Amino acid sequence: MSKKEEKKKISKEAKKEVSKSEKKSIKVKKEKKENLFKQIKKEMQKVHFPSRSDMIKYSIATIVFVVFFSLYFYVIELVMALVKSLI
Repeated sequence: MSKKEEKKKISKEAKKEVSKSEKKSIKVKKEKKENLFKQIKKEMQKVHFPSRSDMIKYSIATIVFVVFFSLYFYVIELVMALVKSLI
């Protein structure tokens, strides 16, 4: 065999090996994706979402909290402005 023939043979074998490894990596990636989606589905089944009545309670509590502290800081600002005007 000449050197050119040997190089061609080696390059063909290398291509076969690369293509096999690429196929394996593609298969592994596909399996990982499928596994990921299965795990996501399992985890989502474990999640407990609040009921409608709970969400209404939490929303009302949040709104009351925001209004209370808004008024609180407004009163503090008014008192500070009054003190500043007296000085």
